[in-house]
Amino acid sequence: MGKTREIKGRMKAVANIKRITKTMQLIATARFQAAQRRATSAKPYTQKIAELVGELASAGGSVDHPLLKEPEPKVGRELLLVITANRGLCGGYNANILRTAVAHLRENTDKNIQLEVVGKKGVAYFKFVGTEMSKVHTQFGDKPAFQDVHALAEQYMQAFEAGEYDAVRVVYMSFETVARQKPVVIQLLPMEKPKVDEAAKKKGAVEYDFMPEPQKLLAELLPVTVKTRLFQAFNEAVVGEQVARMIAMKAATDAAGKMGKSLTRQFNRARQTAITTELTEIIGGTAALE
Repeated sequence: MGKTREIKGRMKAVANIKRITKTMQLIATARFQAAQRRATSAKPYTQKIAELVGELASAGGSVDHPLLKEPEPKVGRELLLVITANRGLCGGYNANILRTAVAHLRENTDKNIQLEVVGKKGVAYFKFVGTEMSKVHTQFGDKPAFQDVHALAEQYMQAFEAGEYDAVRVVYMSFETVARQKPVVIQLLPMEKPKVDEAAKKKGAVEYDFMPEPQKLLAELLPVTVKTRLFQAFNEAVVGEQVARMIAMKAATDAAGKMGKSLTRQFNRARQTAITTELTEIIGGTAALE
């Protein structure tokens, strides 16, 4: 009886865990769908801004802007922003991002890299390994607001134009499909010089008349491009986190279901053994009385 009672207790615990992980899976699925809508709705705007900047660069000849070139002379200092999650239970999401960030830091030990971190998991990790962080950002949640990203991008652009950094890079989880996300390191500043789509020009793409002149428009649009790229990185990071949590919770739910079935079989065997033992004892006692 003691064994069956123990197995029954384990069955109850596993059933409770299964209900919790199933609920977390449903919540992660709902959040993923919302985050994916935000990311996909912002992506066309980001791409169109990049196309327009390319058109302006083509119309304006040589492009010269402080956001497109490194400070001269170089200051020997860079900034690395690492975007992680505030919560765990999302598989290897945080571990993969942190592994990529640490690999980048190890490959550039000859540079003075100032580290800024988004997310409690990243902050806890770097504190544990004793890596100094210059700043921690706590204003971003599951729904990064454009106003917050706008303010952060403004800080980076002002610092870069003032010659405080040679480069600003971002480490985050890039979302490609539900089945594929990968941690990447992108260079936010200096921006790559706008590329002109020569193939589109040969096909007779629409030619635009710009007012005011292209150089003035570029001065307005290049900062917008930096802000939209950073905002897209935050959005994709949130999508990747929710996908990873959804997959992890589904795996946990499936594992709990299999364990529940296994414990049910063990319980049935143990109960049958106990019944057989009791019957044997009753029959033996009856035979002894005769």
